[in-house]
Amino acid sequence: MIYTNYGRTGAKVSAVGFGGMRFDESKSNEENAELLLYAQSKGINYFDTAPTYCSDTSEDIFGIAMKQMRDTRDAYHVTSKGMPVEFNTADKARKAVEKSLKRLNLERIDFYHVWCIRRMDQYELAMKKGGQYQGLMKCKKEGLIGNIVISTHLPGPQIKQILAKDEFEGILLGVNVLNFPYRWEGIQAAHDAGLGVVAMNPLSGGLIPQHQDQLAFLAGPNETPTEAALRFCISAPQITVTLVGFTTREQIDTACRIADEARPFSDADIERVRTHVSENMNALCTGCGYCLKSCPQNIPIANYMQVYNEKLFLNLDDKAMLAKMKFNHDWGLLVDRCADSGYCVECGACENVCTQHLNIMERLKEIAAWENTLMCG
Repeated sequence: MIYTNYGRTGAKVSAVGFGGMRFDESKSNEENAELLLYAQSKGINYFDTAPTYCSDTSEDIFGIAMKQMRDTRDAYHVTSKGMPVEFNTADKARKAVEKSLKRLNLERIDFYHVWCIRRMDQYELAMKKGGQYQGLMKCKKEGLIGNIVISTHLPGPQIKQILAKDEFEGILLGVNVLNFPYRWEGIQAAHDAGLGVVAMNPLSGGLIPQHQDQLAFLAGPNETPTEAALRFCISAPQITVTLVGFTTREQIDTACRIADEARPFSDADIERVRTHVSENMNALCTGCGYCLKSCPQNIPIANYMQVYNEKLFLNLDDKAMLAKMKFNHDWGLLVDRCADSGYCVECGACENVCTQHLNIMERLKEIAAWENTLMCG
């Protein structure tokens, strides 16, 4: 197992982290807790959970395992999370920490996330006077929390804006071999700032294992696309921990083997992968962003095109795309949009500046139909 310093915190963490959001809910909590013990035996020492994961059982499963791991408490690190929209006062934030500690059977949560920041106003809510961050700072002073970190779905420029204030000791954000051209600015900014960087969704929420035939080009010699995707994140020097949502021991074995064998990706390697993705999927938007500056309606065209990318490389039907649109409206790239796709006036400015000469206006019409269905549905 590869171990790396988590930013400036002094914590030495495993390159593979245990993501507690994929337990087999048909099994008992005790059975699922055995997975954490097995993961620790394989060298994993970073365990990530949240109150609502797995129908609100994940923290309880962790608690069963943590009770059995007490003798090695200083050898591993546990995280949990709280949303500022739910815990919007210092008092509520503290109570959330206390509740998680009780469920986890711990006296200290090593990394506590200001969770699921999708818009800047949610970040501002967390940081307001008497808000969540102030409550967490008090918890840290009392030893209930080791480090305060942030979990975000914001784009790179806004991540850089937050990190410039030096309020957090690490960051959790989604990145994988397919979407990294759109996410890398935030990853690099956090790494350059000396923070711990934790990658979630390295398999694109299960999309990569489910579509290995279509994504076969991702794989190198003697590996599957899933293994290539894990290798990409695990061996990237900019990423401290790659969270994998484990369901079986075999999955743990695979991730740990990749960590043991993986050759770190250089900057040249990263650029090669970026080019490889574009060359194999030349109809995909690369997220260069030129269209954003050209649109008189302020439509976040590049964001919409990234969502549309999944239709192209997975050949998704309308039903699947409606689900994708809903997810991105609620959680993803379209949360903080200034204008909907239907605002397009077909001026053609976006297509004039598109470096790939994509049929953007035609795609926006299709997307607008999905959005109209969602609104009427």
